[in-house]
Amino acid sequence: MLIYTIDDEPKMLRRMERVLKEVEPDAEVLAFSDSDELIDTINKWKAPDVVFTDIEMPGESGLSLAVRIKKASPDTFIIFATSYPEYAPDAFRMHASGYILKPVEEERVREELDHVKTMIRKERDFAGPDPDTEHVTNSDKLVVRCFGNFEVFWQGEPLKFKRSRTKELFAYLVDREGAMCSANEIIAALWEDADTISDPKHYLRTLTQDLRESLAAVSMDDVLIKGRGEWALKRDLLDCDYYRMLAGFTEAVNAYRGEYMIQYSWAELTAARLYNETL
Repeated sequence: MLIYTIDDEPKMLRRMERVLKEVEPDAEVLAFSDSDELIDTINKWKAPDVVFTDIEMPGESGLSLAVRIKKASPDTFIIFATSYPEYAPDAFRMHASGYILKPVEEERVREELDHVKTMIRKERDFAGPDPDTEHVTNSDKLVVRCFGNFEVFWQGEPLKFKRSRTKELFAYLVDREGAMCSANEIIAALWEDADTISDPKHYLRTLTQDLRESLAAVSMDDVLIKGRGEWALKRDLLDCDYYRMLAGFTEAVNAYRGEYMIQYSWAELTAARLYNETL
């Protein structure tokens, strides 16, 4: 196993390096104090199986660095280390991989590495349950996947949309993160060929009605917010990988493979923002 660890505090970095070598004596451990050097090593030498990174570092957050790492090496697992308990609420401890508190303890590091090794075996053997699938099945919210192709699930099953454009409308509202979007804005963003549609606003009203009916079919019509000629989504009724990533959930960071709503050209702006670490 190849492990990288990074921290701007020399004392913490030495401690992490020592603990990693004690917990995983057969692993190769490389320590970094500079994020650019770590990324350069991945690009020019070898991608690690896992990176332990500090959250708060001068000039760059741990989350921003994590996205850069995932860009350079999509299969690398990320584990955050922090001195601040508020970064590691109980919700994170429900996941096998996530956060560890400083000063790092051997037991917690061993737990994280055991989980990483289990996940690596599953990926190599193409066996065992998919953690993303488990997440979809167990959720009592609408589960939204933005990484890769855009998909929406209810109780483990794909949500049915009458029209592909209805699904695209829902995707755009997800991308806007709960902000109210006007009819003109939606039309301009989604339909480059809007001038070929006889009445774009009527068409949009048809799609919003379709969307409301699709949501009502699973008793989730409250997700859609209607204003005066504008629409939005209630974020707290969605379990979305993109939102989880922005909130710092490590399972969402580890699920990111550099792709975002790849079937929609208008999503390229957000995809580029993620890809270029401007979170």
